[in-house]
Amino acid sequence: MKVVLAGAYGNLGADVFRELVKAGHEVIALDIAQRDIGIDTGFTFAKIDVTDPKTLEHTCDGADAVITTVGLTKGSAAVSNYDIDYQGNLNLLNEAKKAGVKNFVYISVIKADTAPDVPMVNSKYLFEQELKKSGLNYVIHRPTGYFYDIIKVFRPMIEKGKVTLLGKAPVYANIVSTEDFAAFIVDHMLDENVTYSVGGKEKYSYEEIARMCFEAAGKEPVIKRASPGIFDMLAWINKIKKNGKEAIIKFSKWTLTHDMVGDTIVGEMSFSEYIKQSFSK
Repeated sequence: MKVVLAGAYGNLGADVFRELVKAGHEVIALDIAQRDIGIDTGFTFAKIDVTDPKTLEHTCDGADAVITTVGLTKGSAAVSNYDIDYQGNLNLLNEAKKAGVKNFVYISVIKADTAPDVPMVNSKYLFEQELKKSGLNYVIHRPTGYFYDIIKVFRPMIEKGKVTLLGKAPVYANIVSTEDFAAFIVDHMLDENVTYSVGGKEKYSYEEIARMCFEAAGKEPVIKRASPGIFDMLAWINKIKKNGKEAIIKFSKWTLTHDMVGDTIVGEMSFSEYIKQSFSK
């Protein structure tokens, strides 16, 4: 099949890319820039900017399916999540409809419909609604979070010798590896009009994750608790600064104070083993 993959050179996108090529699909890889991910054949690259519909013209011609992992994952003073996650993906959806594509796969986030005040979440939910009324066969994936993202959050705190968690109640998540998730995405890309809340096979509280990280790093665990209100103050300060970090802070608060547990269990990779390997490097 001919598959358009938007965000092909991001972390998750690269794993989806590898799975598509391994399965023998013809891939049209869309992204704002290329990088070496170990794939040399079986694809065509097109440089795009999802905020500019002209760069998307004809990219979906003749495609059987479109998969998009596109989303703004860092602070930006130039664009917002509504520019990228919502309008950017809507531009791609409109191009897919114009080209007569029948299947569209979108990577959203767990509980996307529950956080109207969190731009990194709400923008995805708004696009989900557009996709559902598009007339295309859709698959919406709502992952809980990825192995590497959690380690990226915890590693600096572990290195400093102290982890600070929010609130007093334990918060749980079953994080999924991007490799396992990518295989699931490709296997189910032709499913019709479904939403999957995707997680990994192991569920831990953030305190349990912190303790595993300390142990893997060979350090005594030091875990403190802070009021979630601290993040509200930080978000307000960064809103005034207009540096684009407000959305990231709101998302961080949301993820650290809400259970992120998917009921569609994917893959066999172990998060606890990933933690040990990450801190042994």
